[in-house]
Amino acid sequence: MNAPSPPDRTPALTRFTRTAESASTDVIRAYSTSFGLATRLLGRRHRQHIRNVYAMVRIADEIVDGVAGEAGLDADAQRAALDAYADETHRAMRTGYSSNIVVHAFARTASRCGIGTDLTEPFFASMRTDATGAAGADDAVHVYDADAHDRYVYGSAEVVGLMCLRVFLQDSDPSNEQRDRLESGARQLGAAFQNVNFLRDLGDDTDRLQRGYLSTERLTDAGRDEWVRVVRTQLDDARAAIQLLPRDARAAVRSALSLFDALADRVGRTPAAELYERRIRVPDPVKLALTARAVLVTWLGPRR
Repeated sequence: MNAPSPPDRTPALTRFTRTAESASTDVIRAYSTSFGLATRLLGRRHRQHIRNVYAMVRIADEIVDGVAGEAGLDADAQRAALDAYADETHRAMRTGYSSNIVVHAFARTASRCGIGTDLTEPFFASMRTDATGAAGADDAVHVYDADAHDRYVYGSAEVVGLMCLRVFLQDSDPSNEQRDRLESGARQLGAAFQNVNFLRDLGDDTDRLQRGYLSTERLTDAGRDEWVRVVRTQLDDARAAIQLLPRDARAAVRSALSLFDALADRVGRTPAAELYERRIRVPDPVKLALTARAVLVTWLGPRR
């Protein structure tokens, strides 16, 4: 006869938080092989926090990019759903708890790593820009001019890079000069990721979501080349700051940068007209090779 199992004496909040973090890990696994692969290279003290950040921002992105619409919500209801999600996120950041498990996991990370509303408010402002032009709201493409593009990219991507940096620096005390360089690199890396995604998602953004992030006109090969040059500059600036990161964050950041560098190469070789027809991707074997190289470069490099 088997003895009865001892009662689970894990505190309820601890068990709930573990469950929330497990859900955040599932989100990144389901939505991004590239970022999922990169997070596996992070030191244990960073890994779950970065997954929690990714999950929070991904859910907001999905609200405005089609999930709510496919569920039958009209444009006004989609905007209301985003506002409710933003309100719940900020409430959880104040209290340390949310019944929404993804938000709960993020709030615990925000508290531990010093992520404040100075970063989350610009993020949700950019998401509201997308919701304002929610698919189905009208028949016009919501076009972003240069200034609107820069504001959108700051809120949707650069602040996410800064959130991740606060995770990486949670136990560090860099000099003011080092922090400035790291923050610039984090912003540039976030912007590069976003701009590459704009290029690879031209068709979906234009036709389904009715958004024109990169140009007031249909993108030409010359326009594609100019945006690839912008991305290259952003990636180079970000690359220069990697060595200032804690050692247990460098391989992951270098891996993610390498993957998007390869993606920019492929986008740059694809005719602009074709970018409207298919989504460019990096094959999995190439991703694995780039990831392995990032690990080698990191661990064979200087041990500062």
